[in-house]
Amino acid sequence: MSDKPNIILILADDLGFADLGCTGSEIRTPNIDGLARDGALLTAMYNCARCCPTRASLLTGLYPHNAGIGHMGADLGTPAYRGFLRNDCATIAEHLRAAGYRTCMSGKWHVGGDFMAREVDSWRVGDIDHPTPRQRGFDRFYGIVDGVTHFFSPHYMLEDDTRVETFPDDFYFTDAITDRAIGMVEEAVEMEQPFFLYLAHTAPHWPLHAHPEDIARYDGVYGRGWDALRNSRHETMNAMGLFQTNWQISPRDPDVCPWETTPHKDWEARKMATYAAMVDRMDQSIGTLLAALKRMGQFDNTLILFLSDNGGCAEFMAEDGWAKFFPDTTHDGRHIEMGNRPEIMPGGALTYQSYDKPWANVSNAPFRKFKHYVHEGGISTPLIAHWPGRIAAPVPLHAACHVVDILPTILEVAGAQPISELGGHGMQPLQGESLLGLLRGKDWERAQPIFFEHEGNSAIRLGQFKLVRLHGQDWELYDMEGDRTELHDLIRGEPDRAKALVAQYQDWADKTGVLDWDIALPRLLAAWQMDNAEG
Repeated sequence: MSDKPNIILILADDLGFADLGCTGSEIRTPNIDGLARDGALLTAMYNCARCCPTRASLLTGLYPHNAGIGHMGADLGTPAYRGFLRNDCATIAEHLRAAGYRTCMSGKWHVGGDFMAREVDSWRVGDIDHPTPRQRGFDRFYGIVDGVTHFFSPHYMLEDDTRVETFPDDFYFTDAITDRAIGMVEEAVEMEQPFFLYLAHTAPHWPLHAHPEDIARYDGVYGRGWDALRNSRHETMNAMGLFQTNWQISPRDPDVCPWETTPHKDWEARKMATYAAMVDRMDQSIGTLLAALKRMGQFDNTLILFLSDNGGCAEFMAEDGWAKFFPDTTHDGRHIEMGNRPEIMPGGALTYQSYDKPWANVSNAPFRKFKHYVHEGGISTPLIAHWPGRIAAPVPLHAACHVVDILPTILEVAGAQPISELGGHGMQPLQGESLLGLLRGKDWERAQPIFFEHEGNSAIRLGQFKLVRLHGQDWELYDMEGDRTELHDLIRGEPDRAKALVAQYQDWADKTGVLDWDIALPRLLAAWQMDNAEG
């Protein structure tokens, strides 16, 4: 076997900052918590606020617009908004395969163009504008190419280049992708190659689907409601010393009613119990993977990274919104009751629901906002790094970093240089900075600003300060060391700092090809055939 370390990158989907035990949650995540306890926990890792952009940035070491996915999978007509990975960027798999690694992926791709789930027979998987993982450097692939799946009955899955046509009665996506991932690792070990595994979960993204026994573990846990739970998580974080400052929790989102006044309390509690069960099952599956690594003698020589692609998701699953894009029958012909309907308890295979804004507000505690937004609730994820004997940080690390930094970190760990040419195309230089020094306990601070833009929501973080705005609204300025919950706007007292940050953001946006959202939105609605982008 090669002396090069193995590398596993685990990505959760729509997991909020506060949804892990090691970040204050009541959800049981002992395996992930153990990786954090014995490795390093970074509290100021940022993503790109949405599934596709984060995955593009994570895989390429570029900001999502530079990778071609400035929004989602729809082609909006400019190089920054093609909706699929451009040819002038390389994925982690392409870099590492050139360095002798066996490259494996199991789970959710979502960087290969747009697909309509109810029109699978017309999909052009593998075309130039719908590249698959196998076309972007992965030796093995098992999973979905689009962004959402029914956990018990997927509408379209691939194994390598072949569509999976049948599913066993006990199929559950989270379990299945882990089982296949373990098989891929076993192949690499047998071939005596170092391996890179990208395990890209769809949990806990809607629809709310979980095993009954997992849901039962949370019976009665959420009956006290979102207000009490949110405060409880915040108090636990403070008691743990999770942050460098015990920031004041942001107020309940103004669109969320107090728990006492909400109708359908049993249904609401069941939604969160199902969500918790999905996170719990993801942790169980990670435990299965860790046990397999130990059985194969690979655990000590493997760097494991875990993070989430955005904050908790506040999207409401309306029957005539997102739900109308997905099949309303299972693969064996049973009818699915689509949408958030209080008379139907979520969790089973014949339901299709989301947990909605009130519980997303809990997932993102103590921060403001959600997925889609670039306030802290939309872009904050813990990064957990574990590498026995090479990484050990007894206290949380607070330096600000971004998913664009993951690829440079992996290349340094692998002792590999970034490739400069692929398929006749020159590659853009990487835009991230390696985190290996930080993970090893050295003094480290990112040299360059961190930039954000999604749907006109914009931000720049430089050092301890962050400039941020909602689409169409004024800029706000915050001191992230003293006020990461973004409650005390400093912009009137710091006009010169704000002006300088605005100039840096605008220069980046112009060079990157960021489209004004008022221009991009009509193109998106036309492509999606929707009246609005809210779902």
